[in-house]
Amino acid sequence: MAEERTELEERIIIKDQHIKEIDLVNRDPKHINEDVVKVDFEDVIAEPVGTYSFDGVWKASYTTFTVSKYWCYRLLSAILGIPLAVIWGFLFALISFCHIWAVVPCIKSYLIEIQCVSRIYSLCIHTFCDPLFEALSKICSNIRVAFRKEI
Repeated sequence: MAEERTELEERIIIKDQHIKEIDLVNRDPKHINEDVVKVDFEDVIAEPVGTYSFDGVWKASYTTFTVSKYWCYRLLSAILGIPLAVIWGFLFALISFCHIWAVVPCIKSYLIEIQCVSRIYSLCIHTFCDPLFEALSKICSNIRVAFRKEI
């Protein structure tokens, strides 16, 4: 009985990885659009002191702007939201696929190959350059530089 429960729990855990509950109240929990799309009436239309329109026109303009922005966004998201979600889902799936199946294996292969090349390069440097620089250092070790001030 205990084995059946753990198997059932494993199935539920696996199912939960693919199904995530979304928050319908806070739809931007990571605040990725905080500074970008907050456009209110006051951000777009403003009347300086001395050039005011009628109060009724100002109130009607505010209401028209706010309601039309709200309903246009809702209409556009209803019409284009799901198709664009499919396109973005496909795009990010493609990027993930390429990263997992192409980029990371290429990088790992490069690192393995460069490690071999690095060892050969290091061996060549130690074989050819170390004796040369050691000989040059012995030649130059007896050079003395003296500064004299001539009057």
